[in-house]
Amino acid sequence: MAIPAGQTAPDFKLFNSEKKEVSLSDFKGNHNVIIHFYPQAFTGTCTAQLCNMRDNLNFYTSLGCVVLGISVDSIFTLAEFKKQQNYNFDLLSDFNKEVSTAYDMLMENFAFGMKGVSKRGAFVINKEGVIAYSEETANPGVQVDFDAIKAAVEKL
Repeated sequence: MAIPAGQTAPDFKLFNSEKKEVSLSDFKGNHNVIIHFYPQAFTGTCTAQLCNMRDNLNFYTSLGCVVLGISVDSIFTLAEFKKQQNYNFDLLSDFNKEVSTAYDMLMENFAFGMKGVSKRGAFVINKEGVIAYSEETANPGVQVDFDAIKAAVEKL
């Protein structure tokens, strides 16, 4: 079960698809953060999840939010995924599965015998670093609740 709302979000440092280190604490005090965890780049539901954020990024940034996508894919895979889908926010590689574990978003068994991918879910974290919204889908083929994410952001 994902870390619930009301708790302090675990800090992290991950590399993005441009090989630059990004930390949650980089945004503390300045921006709200929306984190999207997703199992695998280039899969249908994951692509749709991130495309929704891409297409609505202006809404989120106008409310002081930064969007981050996190998966266990390598930075090289994420770079190609970002390029092909024209994503306009950072994709972060949790290749060592530390952040997915810290947020309780690591799925032990996925499809085709794959083990240890990120679950599908989303977190809205306020400027103080507290989780304002937390969601984990029970089924990785089910999309996150974008309306609930928007509502949570509007309340910040």
